[in-house]
Amino acid sequence: MLRWSDILIFAKYSNPEPPRRLHKNEAEWAALLTPAQYRVLRQQATEPPYRNAYCRSYEPGLYLCAGCATPLFDSTTKYHAISGWPSFTQPLSKSAICYAFDEGHHMQRIEARCNCCGGHLGHVFPDGPAPGGLRYCINSESLVRVDE
Repeated sequence: MLRWSDILIFAKYSNPEPPRRLHKNEAEWAALLTPAQYRVLRQQATEPPYRNAYCRSYEPGLYLCAGCATPLFDSTTKYHAISGWPSFTQPLSKSAICYAFDEGHHMQRIEARCNCCGGHLGHVFPDGPAPGGLRYCINSESLVRVDE
């Protein structure tokens, strides 16, 4: 189980090695993704709160990266955080997500990215439920839910 101290160490020193890496140029990403997905995954945009596909969805399944289909989260770790975006307590595996310090918008946050394709997913915060205390606040546009 990952804890906030693990996330800080990954962001500061080195992220876990991903299971694979996917590299595409911006034209290839633009052709592969919808315009909304491209804005979120490649341009670090944030979708509007509460008006997104997975905010209020709790169906069982796996959540994959919309850019490269890497499994990121299991629905069993999804919870109602009242944040306006899908929230998860843990990634599917330690190597699924990579972390970076983000000081944009006059805030200090930890950005969560797909560790395979580098796509922006959202942010992780230390205010989640026990036992891990993590809240992965993720844009729906960066995810695709599939049945297990």
